[in-house]
Amino acid sequence: MGVEVAVQGLTKSFGSQRIWQDVSLTLPAGEVSALLGPSGTGKSVFLKSLIGLLRPEQGSIVIDGTDILQCSSKELYEIRKLFGVLFQDGALFGSMNLYDNIAFPLREHTKKSESDIRKIVMEKLDLTGLVGAEDKLPGEISGGMRKRAGLARALVLDPEIILVDEPDSGLDPVRTTYISQTLIDINAQSDATILIVSHNINLARTVPDNIGMLFRRQLVMFGPREVLLTSDEPVVKQFLNGTMIGPIGMSEEKDEAQMAHEQALVDAGHHAGGVEDVEGIVPQMKATPGNPERQAVGRRQERVRQIMHTLPANAQAAIQDSLNEAGVDGQYDPQYADASGYVGEWDGNSQDTQVIPAYEGDPYGNTTHGQG
Repeated sequence: MGVEVAVQGLTKSFGSQRIWQDVSLTLPAGEVSALLGPSGTGKSVFLKSLIGLLRPEQGSIVIDGTDILQCSSKELYEIRKLFGVLFQDGALFGSMNLYDNIAFPLREHTKKSESDIRKIVMEKLDLTGLVGAEDKLPGEISGGMRKRAGLARALVLDPEIILVDEPDSGLDPVRTTYISQTLIDINAQSDATILIVSHNINLARTVPDNIGMLFRRQLVMFGPREVLLTSDEPVVKQFLNGTMIGPIGMSEEKDEAQMAHEQALVDAGHHAGGVEDVEGIVPQMKATPGNPERQAVGRRQERVRQIMHTLPANAQAAIQDSLNEAGVDGQYDPQYADASGYVGEWDGNSQDTQVIPAYEGDPYGNTTHGQG
């Protein structure tokens, strides 16, 4: 099973430019989470911080009981063995063919024979649809194929934590769906902890167990998918529906005059872009038949069941319908009246996020709700 990743009070800047501040969340062990947000909000910076490639100025990142911001270089090296990482561009060695790129972690970190390495590499090539391309150099294939080769390399050591940076970058929608299905199947088989950094709306709605969103240098929300998909927080609704109406603009933030102007255009019949407002909770992608049942789903649904009483009535109704369709008893149980977590209220200020204790006892219920 994957391991928990607990982030507390994380703040990162480049010189005088603040990227994000006071970010706190817990990636539940063995579940698939997604971190969303407009381009330029520091999603990839967050991912690189989790593996120690970048060092935030404040906060802690505790992985398997070790704070990687306080540990020694040797301890960090050992922690990194828990990870498999797919970077945006694949990050392949240009002088190596795909086979050797994928075999590299096995040769570097294990004492497996070449015959065992070949068996594993060919298995990962088959998983990512690259059999037949193993002798090609990265410069001889498309960006999408490089992305899939990067995923194969990320999976070759069967990691407990998998970080995936923009899996749809360079891929067409069909291949993106295949990659998403592969990640779901891997989670079913290994119970690995997976974090996907993305701005793909379809992926965000259908793949993860938990969703978080960065905006205006803050973590606006993070929590079970049912909570965010029923949220009335304007920036979350705007992003998940891909529309121009809301706080997000071309330069990330809008002023009130621009928001009023765009709303007036829509009221006059101008199309705001995106899809029509999607209500309720869309079905989540399931593991391919033949795989084990995904244990993450039951754990997440139990957490949702515990915190339902803290949510708005319309959200409770939609979540109840979703749980009923999934065959889960989502009725509120009085034994959870004192269950614990945090509901934060985001006031839209780029500097302040107020966190208010709202329910107690849920170790992963660190959901933040924006009021922006």
